[in-house]
Amino acid sequence: MSDKLPTTNGDGLPVIPMTEEQKYLFDLKGWIALPGLLTPEQLGPVRQHQMTFLQDRESLPPAERNNHGGPSQILLDHPAVVGVLNEVLSHQALASEDCYGFRFDHTYTSFREAGHDNFAPHGGGGFFNFEGNSHIYQMQPGRIHAGLTRVVWELNEVAEGDGGTLFLSGSHKTAFPRPESISGRDSPIWDSYTCPAGSAVIFSEALCHSGTKWTNPDRPRLSLFTCYNTVNAKWGKGCPEPEVIAAMPAKRQSLFRGVWHGMSDVPGINKYRDAENTAV
Repeated sequence: MSDKLPTTNGDGLPVIPMTEEQKYLFDLKGWIALPGLLTPEQLGPVRQHQMTFLQDRESLPPAERNNHGGPSQILLDHPAVVGVLNEVLSHQALASEDCYGFRFDHTYTSFREAGHDNFAPHGGGGFFNFEGNSHIYQMQPGRIHAGLTRVVWELNEVAEGDGGTLFLSGSHKTAFPRPESISGRDSPIWDSYTCPAGSAVIFSEALCHSGTKWTNPDRPRLSLFTCYNTVNAKWGKGCPEPEVIAAMPAKRQSLFRGVWHGMSDVPGINKYRDAENTAV
């Protein structure tokens, strides 16, 4: 890991680097699961914030009126998430101890009760995408780059058969189109996961993936789907409101700087965020 990459997150907590096993599995499969990252003391306020955001948004203070406002902001740069993004996404020339070499792209909160179905496989073959398509996967010996990376925070338990996200492992590097004949909902080629509440599942958007039917009648699926991109690229639309960003530590705010690179020293290179250098 480069000495340019941040070693702490926005709260000053030490970044947790990927292990060699995690690097191998992410490259092999296109995704990894990080179980039980949040403590019960962290999880309760985050879960409550997400439900209030979904059901009674206007009751929240302006600084919390966003998926990643209030207590949920700690998910943006959790030490384990930063460790993965430092390895698979960061543009090191735009990273320092004061800012990340990756940026926030877009997010949404998903609340799904039993019977809700969104099976719709998409993605795959990202190794062959051209530059300019954020859904890209690049690799060379000892190094990978996942151009658009999704972090799914599972805020309720996902048990066997409940209906977590499906992955066609390895499809981020496939050279052939996905045959419909072997990729139906019940095909054995799909992988998924189980995890306790407060876990993160991280995958390359170059990977073929899909939702599926949520089956648990006693527990809904409550998830936060957040995408990250390189600093000089953006795929999704939108950015948190200024009040939301202003309530965050400076290093966390760097996730929302403008979408550009630059060619010289600060402020000629995009290693800072202020009111004018903010994404839209």
